[in-house]
Amino acid sequence: MREKLPVYGGQAVIEGVMMRGRRTMAVAVRDPDGNIVLLRHPLGAAYRGRLAELAFVRGLLGLWDAFGLGWRSLTYSANVASGDEVEFEGPVAWGTMAVSLGFALGLFFLAPAAMGQFGESWLGLSSWAGNLLEGIVRLVLVVGYIWSLGFLPEVRRLYGYHGAEHKTINAFESGAELTPESVSSFPLEHPRCGTAFLLMVVVFSIIIFSALGPMPLYLRLTSRLIMIPFLATLAYEYLRFTSRHIDRPLIRLLLMPNLALQRLTTREPDTGMIEVAIAAFNAMRSVESLGNQAVAPASVPL
Repeated sequence: MREKLPVYGGQAVIEGVMMRGRRTMAVAVRDPDGNIVLLRHPLGAAYRGRLAELAFVRGLLGLWDAFGLGWRSLTYSANVASGDEVEFEGPVAWGTMAVSLGFALGLFFLAPAAMGQFGESWLGLSSWAGNLLEGIVRLVLVVGYIWSLGFLPEVRRLYGYHGAEHKTINAFESGAELTPESVSSFPLEHPRCGTAFLLMVVVFSIIIFSALGPMPLYLRLTSRLIMIPFLATLAYEYLRFTSRHIDRPLIRLLLMPNLALQRLTTREPDTGMIEVAIAAFNAMRSVESLGNQAVAPASVPL
């Protein structure tokens, strides 16, 4: 029986990649001089305790990854890639994150909910049809937003690093050597991708919100916001389960939409991008192998 591998995650950042384990995160970024600048940062005890292994609780940690660790990594990479003095945290960065989060909630959750309410109140749709309309609008907005971003040159490079991140984790999980030549041959898609996570949040929102029945607009909007953590944990557990049983024909069939959508958020990376992803992964793994030994934050140019 094949040894059970640890579950690692990652994210593309500006001119770089972030890789996360249970004890540490590592960010590798290509600076303006072409050097790979590396940051290792320890994670809190919540990632290593028993709670981190509990179903649904670990999904909340995954949600924090997407917004907290992800945003901090983006801020760090932006400073390195631009050649500015590195500021890993700061009120401006966190304020920007709050504004961005508010925009995302309004666009992808509140606006579709209002459209569904309009369909029920003014078009005479049933509650079920109104929730279906809401889900379709949400899906169109998510896919359309991702697709339109892909036309920006900076985002296309980000999608290339996203592909490098996937290829590196796929190579590790296949037991392959982590060299640019080896990693480049692996797929762009990964079953635990954040793009797939977004799609499953939309799918589960249609199912769950339809069960709530008709309600006034203010209650409908409030319920959408309150239910986000629950939807996120459902999506996380679904992706975790399907990724561990991908060898089953039914699971592969269920994963097809998730993998297909990732074609919008990944691009074939060049060798330099893969080198950065491997550097981030190796930096993270080197700390993970130390076990419970404390590791201080470190920033090292390679």
